Amino acid sequence: MITSRGRVVPDFRELAGPVCSRGRVQEMRHFPQHGCVSTYDHVVRVSRTALRWSRALPIRVHEHELVRGALLHDYYLYDWHDPQNVGHATRHPLRALRNAEEDFGLTERERNIIASHMWPLPPTRIPRCVEAWVVCAADKWCSLVETVLMR
Repeated sequence: MITSRGRVVPDFRELAGPVCSRGRVQEMRHFPQHGCVSTYDHVVRVSRTALRWSRALPIRVHEHELVRGALLHDYYLYDWHDPQNVGHATRHPLRALRNAEEDFGLTERERNIIASHMWPLPPTRIPRCVEAWVVCAADKWCSLVETVLMR
């Protein structure tokens, strides 16, 4: 894709493809996220939204890391609706981070995106880079759309 400034920027598929085709990412299709939305569809929606917002705002981000972190932010690989998964809201980012570290080589920025995406839950895992803040906000927005507006 060529921007209005004549700069070539990769489209979403180019950025997301290497992550979506590796590891256990496709397994997320089997786990429900919000309503009838799978975890896979949710992370793709968050990634697309974060990329769109970052390109629309007057901010600079590392797009590759933004998309990778967003795609892996819910890489916990279980059904959080199961009653045995108590504390999911605060625990799943670390489970997702552990799984992502097993399957992918992560940067510090990607680790922060995954670990802090539920902020302010817990209040100690704070987004420390612009990319993490964008993904955190995009996750909240997409979750709202999936739970309230898509019903």
